[in-house]
Amino acid sequence: MPDLPDATYLTDFHAYRAEHDPDGRCWTYLERTWTWGEAWHDVRRFAGALQAEGIVRGDRIAFLDKNNPAILTATQACCLLGSANAIVNWRLAGDELDYVINDAGARILFVGHELAPSIDLIRDRLVGVERIVVVGGDDDELEAWLAAATPVERQPGVDPDDVCLVMYSSGTTGRPKGVMLTQHNMVVHTLSAMGDIEYGPDDTMLVAMPMFHVGGSSYALFGPATGTHGYIIREVDPQLLAGAMMAGATHAFLVPAVVAALLQAGPQAMALFSRLKAFSYGAAPMPLPVLRGAIEHWPDTAFMQVYGMTEMGGVVTILDDAAHRDAEHPERLVSAGRPIPGVELRVVDVTTLQDVEPGGSGELWWRTEQNTVGYLGRPEATAELLVAADDGGGPWLRSGDIGRVDDGGFVFIEDRVKDMIITGGENVYSPEVERVLAEHPAVLETAVIGVPDDRWGETVKAVVAFRPEHTVDPQELIDFARERLAHYKAPRTVDVVEALPRNPSGKILKRDLRKGYWPSDGRQV
Repeated sequence: MPDLPDATYLTDFHAYRAEHDPDGRCWTYLERTWTWGEAWHDVRRFAGALQAEGIVRGDRIAFLDKNNPAILTATQACCLLGSANAIVNWRLAGDELDYVINDAGARILFVGHELAPSIDLIRDRLVGVERIVVVGGDDDELEAWLAAATPVERQPGVDPDDVCLVMYSSGTTGRPKGVMLTQHNMVVHTLSAMGDIEYGPDDTMLVAMPMFHVGGSSYALFGPATGTHGYIIREVDPQLLAGAMMAGATHAFLVPAVVAALLQAGPQAMALFSRLKAFSYGAAPMPLPVLRGAIEHWPDTAFMQVYGMTEMGGVVTILDDAAHRDAEHPERLVSAGRPIPGVELRVVDVTTLQDVEPGGSGELWWRTEQNTVGYLGRPEATAELLVAADDGGGPWLRSGDIGRVDDGGFVFIEDRVKDMIITGGENVYSPEVERVLAEHPAVLETAVIGVPDDRWGETVKAVVAFRPEHTVDPQELIDFARERLAHYKAPRTVDVVEALPRNPSGKILKRDLRKGYWPSDGRQV
């Protein structure tokens, strides 16, 4: 791997490439390839255009689009001004969209042309948005907006601790929360989270994961750091994936559901991806049959599993290629690997808040310079997330995951304190779904859980009890939820019971509900 440039600000990586390799390949998207010099000029123009609109340090913009290099350009442009880019999940339904955009406090909204009609429907509810810029298509406004701008450099007063990204993560209220990530958070992550995977100017990274996920944006930032060409596709689509492989992709980061689909597609599809030098996966557990099948079909590919969360800027543990092939410890294939450099871990009893004995299970608490500075406008939620340290160091971040560490330092994720469901790499927070189902007139009470699925890792299941003298077909409840939520959040299945199990204090026992669906080996995540 080439030496990584010194970086204090997130834009230092790209500026270095533009200076030292201006004609090298930066990004390929649709029919165009940008050089490092051209892409850096776009960053500076974008910053100049934002400045001309009155965007200053501390302000926020929002970007709603499928994968597009303009999203990465916008993020880096914000870095030059000390402002932040809130990247919005394009799969959200209308009432979710206006909530996130308004919560972000975005002054300018950039929207992909395919998604512009959904914004037209809620425009009158976007109370703080001063301007909307359509990106792409016949009605593109971005190019003319940039062409009229004067490029600018980093502005005086900009600090590495300025927030540069706001990424929305589901919250305990059932509404998403904006995770604030600083330039320093992302610089540290970029320098620490590549593991032993080799990247370089002769390689091509397939950038397929949605950029509204921290995994999509943080992975794409490895390109400027290493000088690696990024091949960006709009979304995870079989034809687009195959096109990327035919174009020479050497590195990829995907969710396990994609690998399961490739295995189902047959040997020809697996053979196409066997050209990869390195394959990274994460965002959801990889079912063992799928993982073993991939290792068998791709014997010359280096494998890397990653575990992390939005609140930690991305990756905090890595299961490297050697561990994937360690015949003496096959049980570690289901682990999350070991912490990356600069990351500290405690395993804490959720009742006493004291460290458990070595090898014991508890909530995973993390400390790293990657940790978020908090949730946007949510001081109480931030206080629940970040716990002050007794040693005078930085705060510990409560992950909400239950796990243990073996004698080799490998972390095993066993359950979740929070009721998060991960389906195909998408996070679904059960109270958000429960809140919607509870609005149906026939529903008395409901609990939403994740159940195992060989392709998606987990799928969403609702368990409901009806009001007296009420009953509806389960499909009606599924359709009801799909009208109000992104489809991946809506339950795939609905079970009807007379009453939900509860403990003496009245709390619904979701663990009891899960028992009928999860294997008996202890895994419930």
